Amino acid sequence: MILKSLESVLDIARSKPAAIMAVAAAADEHALDAVKEASKAGIVAPILTGDRKAIEEIAAKIGFSLDGIEIIDEKDPIKACSTAVALIKTGRAQILMKGLVGTADLLRAVLHKENGISRGTVMSHAAILESPYYHKVLCITDCGMNIAPDLKEKADIINNVVDIYKKLKLEKPKVAVLAAVELINEKMEATTHAAMLVMMNKRGQIKDCIIDGPLAFDNIISKEACTHKGIATDIGGDADIVLLPNIETGNTLYKALVYLGGATVASVALGASVPIVLTSRSDSDRSKLMSIALAAAMQ
Repeated sequence: MILKSLESVLDIARSKPAAIMAVAAAADEHALDAVKEASKAGIVAPILTGDRKAIEEIAAKIGFSLDGIEIIDEKDPIKACSTAVALIKTGRAQILMKGLVGTADLLRAVLHKENGISRGTVMSHAAILESPYYHKVLCITDCGMNIAPDLKEKADIINNVVDIYKKLKLEKPKVAVLAAVELINEKMEATTHAAMLVMMNKRGQIKDCIIDGPLAFDNIISKEACTHKGIATDIGGDADIVLLPNIETGNTLYKALVYLGGATVASVALGASVPIVLTSRSDSDRSKLMSIALAAAMQ
């Protein structure tokens, strides 16, 4: 099975029991609106942490009934993050979502040595995009967490994102390692890292996927471009995942695909014991819903 659209992700989420989602510092209109739509779709049952009065006022404004929804009153957003993480740690919730609080503050609670929910590996961001110009969804990683990952961190990032495909019971994903060129150049770290990651995959150090690279972006998404350049690859033109070399590339590619390419995105943070939904105010309503659906589908 392959994912041809984000609607398939929503279908997978709907086929499962509603996941309990802890929302940290939930007094945020954009977050609560997304939670309302996800609740209406039957894919999550939220527990809201944060300023109860502010949450109730926002919910009334957007027409979100809070009947039957647990609210844990905590006016301090930092403490609300710790409370939400505690819900995950004790098994009361299966998804964590950021509300009106800085991402760094939420991650501090996630990574807390004693009370956090880190798996002990690198945390990373994965964005699954539905583009009108590609025949299936395309996952790009890391778009917003790791600045300049080294070889080990890149291996962890691949393992993080492959876990999505395993949990969604999808076929072994094809991972393309992005670089500016297809040939290995010792002066271009992205190409040497690509060669080592390919060998690590062949020797079983990175499992449950097929890795190829270095590949330029045109070769990753176009078989014709591979043929034109004489590149023999089973991944070119049919990649599922693109491993990005650094945060500048990830941030730029993500925004270019959304704002110029018309892509819809579902994104989560990985590397904790549960997926974390980190929606942005600039995300479309559909992208926010799909991000929650992706996290719910992984349960």
